[in-house]
Amino acid sequence: MTSAASEPQPDVAQAPSAPRPGRPAPPERFGALLLLLIATYLVSAFTTGSLIDAAQIVLFVGTLLLALRNSQAPKWTARLTVGVVLAGSAAAFGIALTGPSEDAVGGAQIWAGLVLLAAAVAIVHRVLANNTVTLQSIYGALSAYIIIGLMFAAFYGAMNRLGGGPFFADHQPGNTRTFQYFSFTTLTTLGYGDFTAASNAGRAVAVMEALFGQVFLATLVARLVAAFRPADRRQ
Repeated sequence: MTSAASEPQPDVAQAPSAPRPGRPAPPERFGALLLLLIATYLVSAFTTGSLIDAAQIVLFVGTLLLALRNSQAPKWTARLTVGVVLAGSAAAFGIALTGPSEDAVGGAQIWAGLVLLAAAVAIVHRVLANNTVTLQSIYGALSAYIIIGLMFAAFYGAMNRLGGGPFFADHQPGNTRTFQYFSFTTLTTLGYGDFTAASNAGRAVAVMEALFGQVFLATLVARLVAAFRPADRRQ
């Protein structure tokens, strides 16, 4: 008879360990981002000046930080992005306040447009990564749409500074308010016609914005709205 001591014992060290529960993802705050973007537009729509332009850069940075938070990017990617954005935005903030030269201000506006581009990409990536369409997903798509309008407005301002001539035809004033007005009327293909681009380059960028705005609404936003189901119906 074989004794119990000679029986093989299970290898406890090789037993599979129970999976560790992952850290819950932070809730999305695309509604707060949408309110921040609306406030950003209204601030620049009713006031103007170098102080407002500098404050708008701060709001753009806040927009990107909120977008990164909602995107759930890896920590090292988020930290690197935040460091680069804060360093570049600090320089752009100083340039917007002092306005040392036309080229410097144009470079600061290009930087603001790139910050907004990064925010739009992060938001769209996060929205498309969701398995279900929620109200926050729709808020995110609308936020990206507004960001696109602000981004093109920043690029129009840079073209006005760096192009060697006025951006608008008929000597229309070129400032933050008129560039954002022109950008959103172009993005929505409303086109009142009171502001038009003077150069071929400006017209080409305006056409690209109009096409992009229509594709964005007809594909992403329409798809999300069609797939949206309230929480009680999903259950």
